This record gives sequence, structure tokens and C-alpha cells, in this order.
Amino acid sequence: MLKQSLLSLALATGLSTAAHAESVNILMEGVPDTEYVKTLLPEFTKETGIEVNLEVVNYAEMHTKLVPQLLASKGSYSAIVVDFYWVGEFTKAGWLAPLDDMIKADNFDTSVYVPKMMDLVGQVDGVTYMLPFYNYAMGLLYRTDLLEDEANKAAYLEATGMELAPPKTWGEYLEQVKFFTKDGMHGVVNQGLRPDPIAMEWSNYLFANGGEFHDADWNATLNTPAGVAALEQYKTNVNEYGPLGSASFSFDEAFNVMAQGQAYSYITYNFFRTAIDDPSQSTVAGKVEIMPVPGQEPGVGASLNGAWGWAIPKSSPNPEAAWTFLKWVESKKIAKERAMQGGSPTRIDVFDDADLNAKFDYMGAMKDMLLTSHNFPVFTYTPQLVEVLGRELSLAVADEATPADALAAVEAEMNELAKKDGKQK
Repeated sequence: MLKQSLLSLALATGLSTAAHAESVNILMEGVPDTEYVKTLLPEFTKETGIEVNLEVVNYAEMHTKLVPQLLASKGSYSAIVVDFYWVGEFTKAGWLAPLDDMIKADNFDTSVYVPKMMDLVGQVDGVTYMLPFYNYAMGLLYRTDLLEDEANKAAYLEATGMELAPPKTWGEYLEQVKFFTKDGMHGVVNQGLRPDPIAMEWSNYLFANGGEFHDADWNATLNTPAGVAALEQYKTNVNEYGPLGSASFSFDEAFNVMAQGQAYSYITYNFFRTAIDDPSQSTVAGKVEIMPVPGQEPGVGASLNGAWGWAIPKSSPNPEAAWTFLKWVESKKIAKERAMQGGSPTRIDVFDDADLNAKFDYMGAMKDMLLTSHNFPVFTYTPQLVEVLGRELSLAVADEATPADALAAVEAEMNELAKKDGKQK
């Protein structure tokens, strides 16, 4: 009887503990980096006893799901991931909890992150609200086999007086796009769909011409010689050197053109570097490499940065457990394990890891891409700016507005948004 009573007590205690086991609920986007995190969750639960429940949805649903929870006094999400598009909105609304006290208490080293990552999805006005999760900076995918072909080398030297090699400057790249548009091959494929794909891709053209979105006082600087040249070049690449219909391509359609061997180059998100080597979806596996988008001078990068960050909302029902998860998932060990599966690092020490570089020989290029990248304007109205920019760029590509008029329209609306947000004095 005594043994039976003790057994009943033990079972009851175990069931009670299980029923009250702490859990962390996180809303995440359905992307490869989320899957890499998911594979490691049993390890976290084993170490901490904390269960992690991931609610995975597509990007279009995320903002709609997040806002009501962020507005609540006590929401259902312990932690969230934040796209750089939303950083200005979420921090100005006061929805994210500052992490500095927890970082200091646990001596969590944030200096290991690529500085541009902390600028984009880490700190705002000197306060740390996020830990960078993964990056989706844009780079230049190009066909190495075409560059190494002896006939191409001879023809290119005769046509341009230059050696055929990975482009060191933006001018060299444009020459290569023109040269490789022949015999059914396109020099480039673009993602011209409005608003997001074209806005993000064209930003690389702006930076490559030495332009920026605004000055130190947030006055828009798009209708400039650099901005106009960037839009004229983009329009030419889409209409003269790219496949028919690319003005309405999203990144999936553009990637398919590149993966089927129909284009020499494609400026796109860095996670496509892994995908282009997958024989199940690419006919040019082993024949494509990635590099930072080249700028006006050798060594000057022009890639657009992009990233997501981990955050703890002020409405989190259990911020302490959420922080336990964040510092674990962003530890060197776990960040490396995610990267070894194909994830996009944000930590310099992970980029420099010998095992990772042995597995992926393009990690050095990925690191350089981030170190020399440029950030899109981050403020409360970033999504609205993307809409305006995409609209006007598309009009220019379709010959419904001149490049100068299109950029003047973007400038006017961007300045109004910056004033509304208190960025302009």
C-alpha cells in the first residue's frame, strides 16, 4: 500500500510538473533559417526544461498577427522576430523591451555581430532592442564558367580591351552584362515586380553609382546624377539585356531564369547562393559564385543589407524565459550549428569559423558583402517608402515617367514621410 501511495504521489507530481512546464511561444516566418532553428529546439529543452512552440506563417500574415499581440497588455508571444522594415514602427510605438539590462547581467557579448547588423536590427538610438537573427543582404550571382571560357576571354578582350574576370567595379559589371547578352543568353535577370522586389534590387544600383537615400538630416537625395544614372541603368538592363517579362518578375521567377542557365548574372538575396548549387532546382550547380555588388572603385561594396532580429515584446507573458532562449539561440555554438545547415550568419566569429569555411567556401564573400553593405532607410514609414519607390521605379521602367520625374516624386513623398516621423527638423 505504501509503495502504491508513493507511486501515485510521484505520478501526480510528475503530471503537475509537466502541466506547468514553462514554454516560450514565438511567431516566425516560414523560411529556411526558421527550419534550422527548429532542428535544434530539443537541445534547448533538454538544457533548460523550457519548451519552445513555434508558430510559423508566411510573411504576408506576420505583421497582421503581430500587431494585436503587441498592443495587448499581455500577449501570447514570448519572443518575436522582426524584419528591418518594421524596426522603426515597433520601436517608436514602444512595443519592444530594451535588452541592455539582460545583456549586461549575463555578459552577453554583442560586439561579435557585424556592425551593420546591429545598426539595422540591433540598436535604435543607442538602445538594444534586438539580437540579429539572420541576414538577407543582396549580392551579385555570376556564372564562373562563362568567365573562364577561353573564347569568351578573347572576345571580351577584343571588344572592351579588358580582361574577363569577376567585376571589380560597377562599370566593369555593366560591360559584362552587355557582352553576355547574345546567342539566346541574357546578361542579367532582374526582379522588377513592384513594390518590394524592384525597390530592394534597384537600391543596389543606387549604391553602386555612389548614391544614398538621404543625407545626415534625412533630406531625400534620390533625384541626383547618381540616382538618375542608377534608374537609367536598371531600365536598360530590364528592357535590353534581360528576359522578356522581367519587369514583373519576383525573386522566384528571376532565380529560375538564372538556375536554368539563361542569364549571366542576377543581383539577389544571398540565401540563393546555396540554392543555386542544388541540382534538384539548378542546371548550373557548381558554375555560379556570389560576390558583393561592386561599387565605383575596387573594394567599394554596394550591396543592400537586409536582416531579421530577435526581440522580446513588452507584452511578453514570460520575458525571462524568452531571454533564456534568445541568449541560447544566439550563442556562438548554436549560431554556428545553424550556419552549418545553410543559415545566414550575423556574427563575425561564425563567419570566421574554420569548419564553416571548409564547408562553404563562399563565406568570405558573404562576410565582405555585409561589411561593405548599405542600409535601407529605417524609420516608422519604411513600408510606405517601399510602396512609393516601387511604384515610381516601375513607371520609369515602363516608360510612363522619366527617371528624373520618377525620382523627384519619390523624393517629395519621402521628405513628407520623414517630416511626419520627426526625422527632418
